[in-house]
Amino acid sequence: MLRHRTSTILTVAGFTTVLAMMATASPSPSSSRGVLVEPNPPVGSPLPTLTPEQQALFWEGRVLYSTPIPIEDGLGPVFNKSNCRSCHSNPDGGPGNIAVTHFGRVDEKSKNPFEVLPGGTIKQLVSIASGCEEVLPPEANFTTEHITPGMMGYGLVEAILDSDIEANADPLDADGDGISGRVHWVNDLSTPGSPIRAGRFGWKSIIATVEHFSGDASLMEMGLTNQVLGEDEAPNGDLALLAACDDVPDPEDHADAAGYTFVDRVTHFQRYMAAPPQSPRSGMTGETVFNDLGCNACHVASYTTSNDPSLEAALRNREIRPYSDFLLHDMGLLGDGLPQGDATGEEFRTTPLMGVARRLAMLHDGRVSGGTLDDRLRAAILAHGPFGEGAASATAFQNMDKNDEFELFQFLKSLGRADFDQNDDDVIDLADWTAFLDCAAIDVTITPDMTCGIADIDQDGDVDEADLASFLLAYGDDNGDCDNDGVSNLEEIFLGSPDADGDGVPDDCPAPCLGDFNGDGQINGADLGLMIAAWGSCSGCPEDLNGDGLVNGADLGLMIAGWGAC
Repeated sequence: MLRHRTSTILTVAGFTTVLAMMATASPSPSSSRGVLVEPNPPVGSPLPTLTPEQQALFWEGRVLYSTPIPIEDGLGPVFNKSNCRSCHSNPDGGPGNIAVTHFGRVDEKSKNPFEVLPGGTIKQLVSIASGCEEVLPPEANFTTEHITPGMMGYGLVEAILDSDIEANADPLDADGDGISGRVHWVNDLSTPGSPIRAGRFGWKSIIATVEHFSGDASLMEMGLTNQVLGEDEAPNGDLALLAACDDVPDPEDHADAAGYTFVDRVTHFQRYMAAPPQSPRSGMTGETVFNDLGCNACHVASYTTSNDPSLEAALRNREIRPYSDFLLHDMGLLGDGLPQGDATGEEFRTTPLMGVARRLAMLHDGRVSGGTLDDRLRAAILAHGPFGEGAASATAFQNMDKNDEFELFQFLKSLGRADFDQNDDDVIDLADWTAFLDCAAIDVTITPDMTCGIADIDQDGDVDEADLASFLLAYGDDNGDCDNDGVSNLEEIFLGSPDADGDGVPDDCPAPCLGDFNGDGQINGADLGLMIAAWGSCSGCPEDLNGDGLVNGADLGLMIAGWGAC
């Protein structure tokens, strides 16, 4: 039987601490109930097996990720946003709805039909001062927009072997299935002179490492020169305007007292972020439908990361389920017309589907937004045709029956759902506990397609004490031990104690002992000392027995009324 947990509140930090303790104690926690299945971390959490030092780097990076860069530290002179979170906000480090405008000149009669105009292809939204703005050049006859992707699980994605990405490539469509993905081989600017790598980040797989991604975004979106990209982009290529508007020497990103730059810090945050959860983890009929449509030809379900000993243990030899091959594919009319690196205007990287259930905008330009998730999924799938490598799947989807569509959408909704989260609110609370109990009472074999499939975390066909052990790790409300018998309240209820009012506390628990602040079963001088120490304004503290925000004579009277053993 599980021992008493005085608190299993699932803040992201709390979840991380619990799993880190478990990882330190045993690589495969178990009990008489069998192997304990660790719940997937909530959206936006750090990887659960980070060292304490790596956890600290994650949290420190998360703070800077949301902190605006001051002008005097190198912001601008032109930029889109002053911090990373403004664009990657669902959650911090996740996808966003902010659109970035790209521009250029197209001349179909030219040998090089797409011309990059002075200042690059990104139109910056704002500047640090009047007169420093970037404008859309009059010769630009082409624009397109890209919304911001998420970075959850990016450290794991970086750790996928280039050879495993290349293994899915079929640039000449040798098997004749209409799918001809190719690797976008790129230079890693964060390590000059290193061999080219398989790109995997960005809409066109133009970047291979998280540090390179961070450095590129810091310069291109915020104007911060750094160890990866050390020279400012002049507004519209006007070097005189750059000199007049920017007086901070390059590179503008300097190491802090611990030796880390801003780019280092936000790289830590993104590198150590867990991938979005998936629940149920396998076996849904909708994934079979997904595969039958041919979606898995590009949206490859899973990889195992490199076992290179130079990688952090939290990233090494780990399964990740991104549902992407990270290859470039000809998307026909869905293309944006913008060449990037070796990618043509018709090509896009296969967008990872992990976390798709939490995306408010879909496709590269965010054209699919609003409505229900079903509406967005349907529109995004149909946009894959006509023409292009996704056309056959889009046509097959359009022609399939409603039952298959329902199953498909149920599967896609699992990509981003936390274990036990019955109401899809990203918090495991009392409502989910009630649903968990209802699932435990079902006298049928539970399958992944059933609503109760996400309560059966070990997927053995029932909801039992093994699933309870996992649920208690994920539970986000308070779970005490009202009768101090070493068994938590939720365990007591699961084992049969009545809870008619559904408050998560057994009905037969003794009334609380008001004033026993140290929990020794006595109200005495020790508790009086604690009350005196808290005297005065003290909203929410346990010594405020009547809950009025003050510890005063009224609370002292309540304590004295119960003086002695209780």
